[in-house]
Amino acid sequence: MAFSASPHCAPPLHRFGLRRFPPPQPPLAFMRCPFASSSSRPVYFSPAPTLRIIVSANSKKPYSGRSADSTSASAIDFLTLCHSLKTTKRKGWINHGIKGPESIADHMYRMALMALIAGDLPGVNRERCIKIAIVHDIAEAIVGDITPSCGVPKEEKSRREQAALTEMCKILGGGMRAAAEEIQELWLEYENNASLEANLVKDFDKVELILQALEYELEHGKVLNEFFLSTEGKFQTEIGKSWAREINSRRNSILAEKRKGPK
Repeated sequence: MAFSASPHCAPPLHRFGLRRFPPPQPPLAFMRCPFASSSSRPVYFSPAPTLRIIVSANSKKPYSGRSADSTSASAIDFLTLCHSLKTTKRKGWINHGIKGPESIADHMYRMALMALIAGDLPGVNRERCIKIAIVHDIAEAIVGDITPSCGVPKEEKSRREQAALTEMCKILGGGMRAAAEEIQELWLEYENNASLEANLVKDFDKVELILQALEYELEHGKVLNEFFLSTEGKFQTEIGKSWAREINSRRNSILAEKRKGPK
């Protein structure tokens, strides 16, 4: 998320025991994560390309064996890490003093709904759009919501997210390699704006932003002009442009009524 200034841009990693990313370009490193597989062994991360190791809580020695169902253990480890997407609030709303703002997962969920209801579009794989919407911000489970106001260059932001995504996919393990590869492929497709599906989901990202801004304006009595101005003219698809026009039209009608005052 973007579009507002705040000094408080460090990713909320403390609850995982993960090391923050000091600027400008240190090697990515992760500390102990307090989630465990069915054997209750905590998972440790180390800088890429070193693979994760599992340490026995009793012996403190590296565990080299495999659980009876290692694929299930890897899946639950991955999903537990993704829990932070449900609890990490989007930075732009925090910076504007919105109480109880949406989480990263909230944002991605409504984007997936947009892809679901968009209907059949020429040359567009709607199922792929839904998948891209679900994973496009997934690396924020580790790096947090880095906004332009944080002063992190675009290239550095992408590097951090790519490194985080790589580590997350390692958690899935060899038994879920196909899923890990698909997640990375979908994320890169979105990041590089490399397909019609990515174009559409990037538009949904902006549509969801301004729709949420309008809802917060109505709910909190605020004026959030910058979110509308920052997305103006940046929609790539006809459906994105159409939905954005509808949101702006509703907003303009509401603002016009407010200017008239009570009857």
